Amino acid sequence: MNLRKNIIAVLAVFLFAVAPARAGEGGALVFAAASLTDVLTKIGADYEATTGKHVTFSFAGSSVLARQIEAGSPADMFISADEAWMDHLAVRDLITADTRTDLLGNRLVLIAPAASTATLTIAEGFPLAAALNGGRLAIADPQAVPAGKYARTALTSLGVWNGVVDHLAQAENVRIALAYVARGETPFGIVYETDAKSQPKVRIVDVFPAATHPPVIYPAALLKTAGPEAAGFFAYLKSDAATAVFAAAGFTPLAQSK
Repeated sequence: MNLRKNIIAVLAVFLFAVAPARAGEGGALVFAAASLTDVLTKIGADYEATTGKHVTFSFAGSSVLARQIEAGSPADMFISADEAWMDHLAVRDLITADTRTDLLGNRLVLIAPAASTATLTIAEGFPLAAALNGGRLAIADPQAVPAGKYARTALTSLGVWNGVVDHLAQAENVRIALAYVARGETPFGIVYETDAKSQPKVRIVDVFPAATHPPVIYPAALLKTAGPEAAGFFAYLKSDAATAVFAAAGFTPLAQSK
């Protein structure tokens, strides 16, 4: 019996240690797509300096975050990298529907290590498989993560997906895919333009035409579990100050306070 109690106690300590801080204990808790890591960290710091109110972030692939929210994680706000995962929560009545806002836009790009001299022009049937030359293409999970789904759709529309599908380095989120290329572990990767601009160890080879994939949209919404601190930060994300930071990072702001 004592052994069982000790095990339960250890598990309780572990779970408490790894669980994100509850919003009510330290301001709003925001679950946000991994590609927003740098820009939201900056905006969160600005918000705290301006208001004295703290914001805690949990960054991961949108699919991972949506499933955590569905499982009961106590977040206040969700910012997805696509509409589908926000829809996933909406149909389960987990978001406050009238707060849903298309916050940002982005572009999809093909990248290579900064030292690479490889050139490719993205067009129908372009020789991506040959350019890999035995290496792998770094992308986020194309079955679940928005950046990977956009990439699969774009490559399929261009007629080159079947040539590379067996040569992928799949990552849990787009930032890990970016890291594969930055470290030179893969000769090419597909990420968002803002990710590429944030990492000096990669360069943009070309931009995917907008017609090859759905628009890259970041919807944001307060969750039904949102605490009182969340509305203030949600409003700040649409302020002129936050909009300027988003734009400087390469995002296209889609929502501003009136």
